[in-house]
Amino acid sequence: MGSIKLKPKAIKGVIGIKALIKHPMETGLRKNKGKLVPANHIVHMVVSHNGTVVVDADIGSTISKDPYFKFDVAGAKGDTIELKYKDNNGKTGSETAKSS
Repeated sequence: MGSIKLKPKAIKGVIGIKALIKHPMETGLRKNKGKLVPANHIVHMVVSHNGTVVVDADIGSTISKDPYFKFDVAGAKGDTIELKYKDNNGKTGSETAKSS
């Protein structure tokens, strides 16, 4: 579906995780030329740190297009961060990055 920009950066034992997900995030209520635009939004997101889930979030249609998320977790340079999402149409996306 959409692309994910995942940038984890470690500073003094804390990894700042910034994530931008390119996704239309349509509610299903907007009209275009008199016809409803079908719903297409992220419903679930999971962020893992070295394989351990640190964020498990249910997301709704009220989040804006191309959502940006920021999290802090305890960790060090070189740790692995993975973000996965699923939308209401069953499509998924994922990205993995090492913290710098």
